[in-house]
Amino acid sequence: MKIAITGKGGVGKSTLAAALALLLARRGRRVLAVDADPDANLAAALGLPAAERARIVPIAMQAALIEARTGAQPGRFGQAFKMNPEVADIADAYAWRHQGVALLVLGAVQRGGGGCACPENVLLKALVSNVVLRRDDALIMDMEAGIEHLGRGTTAGVDNMVIVVEPGQRSLDTARQVRRLGAELGIRRFSVVANKIASPDDEAFVRAAFGPDELLGVIPYAESLRGADRDGCSVLDGLPPELLARFEEILRRLEGEQA
Repeated sequence: MKIAITGKGGVGKSTLAAALALLLARRGRRVLAVDADPDANLAAALGLPAAERARIVPIAMQAALIEARTGAQPGRFGQAFKMNPEVADIADAYAWRHQGVALLVLGAVQRGGGGCACPENVLLKALVSNVVLRRDDALIMDMEAGIEHLGRGTTAGVDNMVIVVEPGQRSLDTARQVRRLGAELGIRRFSVVANKIASPDDEAFVRAAFGPDELLGVIPYAESLRGADRDGCSVLDGLPPELLARFEEILRRLEGEQA
């Protein structure tokens, strides 16, 4: 199972990604969770303690690693470097492990023209291609809305792009943009999860925008999720059974699509 999760900022992408990764790990699956959002929050959603989170250095900031694999120093112009660096061992060597989930934080190139063919981006794109196409782990990717880290070849390995939406027009507009961009890259399967649903009107608003086959599930607005974020716990810690069942149903439907 290779799932990419995206949506407008603040809709709860990391919440869903962490919940799915932790549920898969509880079932004994080997799980790789990739934080590909520059505003990296997946470590906190998985429940990594603050002291461990502070020690994480995103791959895009690993200057020695980038130079060793590409032959060029990040941040310097006019260098020749390898366009196909060796990356097969990076996920195992640089992942942080917590509650059965291996977490890899990609980060982003911190300068204008981040989409350029610079050594940092070449390494990130090669790494994403490797974890999507060449690893057997269950893969959960917490993406940014622009799906910057996915390339045309990589998308062949993504089973489903799950778009998290909240009951607001801007969120729905972002979902439509993501579908358009993803379709241009060749992604064939899109699904939607509605989050922060506070009323029947909220749910009706989202359901009116998507067909029944597209909507994987509905997550109500919950103080327990907000409290887990405040207290530095994983998103599954202390969830009431009815809310946990919502996440389990989303995972069941995703697994059903792979059967």
